[in-house]
Amino acid sequence: MPTTADKAEQQERWQEIVDDPLLRDLPYKIETNQRGQIVLSPHSLSHSNLQGLVLDLLRNHLEEGRGLPELPLCTSAGTKQVDVVWASADRLAEMEETGDPPTLAPELCVEVMSDANSMEEMHAKRALYREAGAEEVWVVRQDGQVRFFADEELDRSAIAPEFPDQLSD
Repeated sequence: MPTTADKAEQQERWQEIVDDPLLRDLPYKIETNQRGQIVLSPHSLSHSNLQGLVLDLLRNHLEEGRGLPELPLCTSAGTKQVDVVWASADRLAEMEETGDPPTLAPELCVEVMSDANSMEEMHAKRALYREAGAEEVWVVRQDGQVRFFADEELDRSAIAPEFPDQLSD
């Protein structure tokens, strides 16, 4: 595989991964880097719990659109699995037109941090998701603190202004 795969090559590689019966039941989050190589990240109960809380709260705070977990997104640095997304019906239709995985991001992408993540990695993912068309990217720390970003860090989300900046059960 070349040093950097273009988006069509990344989409093709992603389909190979999705179709591989040996990879279907792995208990890990699978992403690819810019060369199409597989990157694995194990999940934890607390990580999944925070994802669920974000989805529940999004459904309570936003009437239009749909929340989805673990959305594969083809970026300039490989296919990333966004922990939680929110997209309008129109955006979902636009995303489907770009192929699978989509090259267009939903309006909102949320990353839940784990022990394996650093803020530098979150900064890089924020840039990738914004480059792919996300209006906002949120980062949820392991302690439940939510940070909201567009071009810069926001005090509150413009998409869901009432969304709390601290998650709790």
